[in-house]
Amino acid sequence: MAGRNHSVVTDFFLIAFTEHPEWGLPLFLLFLSFYLVTLLGNAGMIILIHRNRQLHTPMYFFLGHLSLVDMCYSSVIVPQMLAVLLDHGATISQARCAAQFFLFTFFASIDCYILAIMAYDRYVAVCQPLFYVTIMTEKARWGLVAGAYVAGFVSAFVRTVTAFTLSFCGNNEIDFIFCDLPPLLKLTCGESFTQEVVIIVFAIFVMPACILVILVSYLFIIVAIMQIPSAGGRAKTFSTCASHLTAVSLFFGTLIFMYLRDNSGQSSGEDRVVSVLYTVVTPMLNPLIYSLRNKEVKEAVLKALSRSKASRRP
Repeated sequence: MAGRNHSVVTDFFLIAFTEHPEWGLPLFLLFLSFYLVTLLGNAGMIILIHRNRQLHTPMYFFLGHLSLVDMCYSSVIVPQMLAVLLDHGATISQARCAAQFFLFTFFASIDCYILAIMAYDRYVAVCQPLFYVTIMTEKARWGLVAGAYVAGFVSAFVRTVTAFTLSFCGNNEIDFIFCDLPPLLKLTCGESFTQEVVIIVFAIFVMPACILVILVSYLFIIVAIMQIPSAGGRAKTFSTCASHLTAVSLFFGTLIFMYLRDNSGQSSGEDRVVSVLYTVVTPMLNPLIYSLRNKEVKEAVLKALSRSKASRRP
């Protein structure tokens, strides 16, 4: 800490990707196109689920909320990132930084919980099919989703309050695409051990807990699938989980790389690329994953397109 400027930081300067000014406009156009596809794809999925009775099932109920949360948490990050790229850096006040951190943590936590709930839903559908309707009632579905939102709020609130009771001083530049915890911790001065412990403890109730639920659910699913005598039956049953497994692998794979690895000697460039994957690319791909790998969604899309064509005929 010796020789470090200890002037108190009241705002931050986001500088991600600004070391190559010539990349600014191409990256701006690329991420803007990704963001528009994210909004259109997830909004389209929500409308499709709402208007098609065939998709009024527990799995698609949870998928609708996943699409809503994906739109929200991408919207918390991408507009700010576009401003950084367009202006070659952007100043953000500590209050706005805290608000962005809270909203991102809130929606990302809900995303984790909903993916875990969807794994449980698949477990009930595969392992207890006769009781699926009685277990996954409308009341149970709303209870699970409400629990995800409440748990996400509590985790985000505690982590945000704890993180922003830290003292920030010296350099105010954040070489990242938004106000996230790892780059913020690099700007702290003074004792931060207690706050970091609180943040880690609450983080454990989100990512590792959700990963455990998903792993246990799929362990039982795999055991149940292996007991099906025909290869065709095993393939058909597993196909109902394929879309969810793909979405889980994309989302949690990038989060694990970002947050559950050793931070010593980590590259800012690597972190920025990974953060783009889970804030920009994954929310964009989720509707495509569930559309391309899911028979019911493909049929619903084809019906919607055929109705649209029929309505245009004179």
